[in-house]
Amino acid sequence: MKHLFSIESLSAGYDGKVVLNDISFEVEPDDFIGIIGPNGGGKTTLLRVILGLLRPYSGRLDFSNLDKNEIGYLPQVAQGDTLFPVTVEDVVLSGLMINKRLTGRMTRDDRKRAAGVMEDLGLVPFAGSALNELSGGQLQRVYLARAIIGSPRLLLLDEPATYVDPSFEADFYEKLRILNNKMAIMMVSHDIGTISAYVKSFVCVNGSVHYHPHDKITEEDLRAYGCPIQLVTHGDIPHVVLQKH
Repeated sequence: MKHLFSIESLSAGYDGKVVLNDISFEVEPDDFIGIIGPNGGGKTTLLRVILGLLRPYSGRLDFSNLDKNEIGYLPQVAQGDTLFPVTVEDVVLSGLMINKRLTGRMTRDDRKRAAGVMEDLGLVPFAGSALNELSGGQLQRVYLARAIIGSPRLLLLDEPATYVDPSFEADFYEKLRILNNKMAIMMVSHDIGTISAYVKSFVCVNGSVHYHPHDKITEEDLRAYGCPIQLVTHGDIPHVVLQKH
């Protein structure tokens, strides 16, 4: 199987300060990768580099098997994003603008595609609603619909469950699992215990990058990879295991 894209000996950062140092790994067409690591470790920086929003200091990205227009992106959703006077359908359709060049005109086929995506994500009843009328979970579905309406081959998600109501969280991840049959997914998350039921592998980002090829990761793995983050265990009695301090 040809990899979807690869990162080779890449370093990147801001204002001359290195955040990611000499990182290398490959992404396959059917990957579902959980991106984990401490705050400030470079997780969002990694996404910005892949999206082409940040030029690396050195190294290279090999996109010979992936066009930049084939990348969908679901950013962290801020409350201010809901203040624009647009409808749910408008936001979903905006995911097609990258392919519209100069005209920006939506066709009947575009609207049919949007209707299909909204139906898959349970958004049809809200098609004419303003964003500030939606719950956090509904809003995340809207932005997910915008990210996938162009049928990307790679979907990037930055903390997608931050504003999702608990009742929708499992359904949200199940929808991602289904989407993974059509596209590779890379998802930033702090909730290792939850996403381990859905992802296929982990990338630990803390200045450097360590690829973990399985969906289960232990405290020992995290220490070995230099990722000082908590591992929350879900069970009959929810608890958090704290390291000695």
